[in-house]
Amino acid sequence: MGGRGKRKAAFKRGESVKPGDDAKKKRPEKATFPEEIRKEIHSLYKLPMPEDFYHFWKFCEDLNPEDPCEALKSSLGLQLVGPYDILAGKHKRTKNSDLNYHLHWRHFYDPPEFQTVLIGDSVTQFHLGYFRDVPDELPVFIGANEAKKGCSVVQLGDNLFSAVKLLLSKRLKEMSNKKEIRVLKDLDAQLIALAAKLDYSLDQRTKEMKQRDKKVLTKTFHGAGLVVPVDKNDVGYRNLPETDVSLKKICKAIVEAPNDEERIRAFAPIQEIITYVQFANDECDYGMGYELGMDLFCYGSHYFHKLVRQLLPLAYNLLKRPLFAEIIEVHLANRNWDNLDQLKA
Repeated sequence: MGGRGKRKAAFKRGESVKPGDDAKKKRPEKATFPEEIRKEIHSLYKLPMPEDFYHFWKFCEDLNPEDPCEALKSSLGLQLVGPYDILAGKHKRTKNSDLNYHLHWRHFYDPPEFQTVLIGDSVTQFHLGYFRDVPDELPVFIGANEAKKGCSVVQLGDNLFSAVKLLLSKRLKEMSNKKEIRVLKDLDAQLIALAAKLDYSLDQRTKEMKQRDKKVLTKTFHGAGLVVPVDKNDVGYRNLPETDVSLKKICKAIVEAPNDEERIRAFAPIQEIITYVQFANDECDYGMGYELGMDLFCYGSHYFHKLVRQLLPLAYNLLKRPLFAEIIEVHLANRNWDNLDQLKA
């Protein structure tokens, strides 16, 4: 097996790196929201929501007081979903008694770190969500994914105003209808004004996101990167013995094997890597199993689900991120392309 040279980390070896080491960012003014609503969302998702989540709801509420979730539908084709359905009270009308909110709008390739809050084109299953490195910390950026096209997560700033602004700017460049352009420019002006008032950056790459980049140990197949604690003795992560290209070739050989006998043979390199992962876990380099499990999850084939179940929940628990372990287990048990809206069931 070839060495995974491209996995060189950006931070200086020997430095202690922790997920929450960023310089303190100035916090925006707290949105006016009843404390019981904030507590309800936290009790259902067990995830802390950033203030831009609430401020963006207020923005949409001003645009469409009757139905804030649909405020951006006609102009940008976007709909507020996920935890926004709690603000809209939709959870109180559901008949689904077996509802798991971590499956609510969880798309096929969404890792546990990803929490969907906006959906767009249903053909490509385009959606936006908060991406967290650690479940009990605030998100590190807004990610976008088109599930029907693959597992890639694109970073669109560190708040919803920046993400929607970027999509809006792109849509304006594509428009030719003067009336539609006028509507979008008006929306753009309102969004920019409120973001400035609330002190939200509209940059696609903020200083805090660049600081996080220095701590990313591996991009993985989804490209958003994984961050794990690495101590001053360089303990916490070690490279996989395969490059992304070679690992994808191994996965392809397994998935496209003509029969079970060939498929078992094709699994041999993966089994060898898992042996390395076991050694790594024994020596507290938990990031290795985390990376392999995430890559196999992102490849998307059901042939890897058993291995993902072995690798990711263990990695998350070793990294003291048990909620992510719960999410990946329930997702694998219910992983599909449809029935994403749990409140409709």
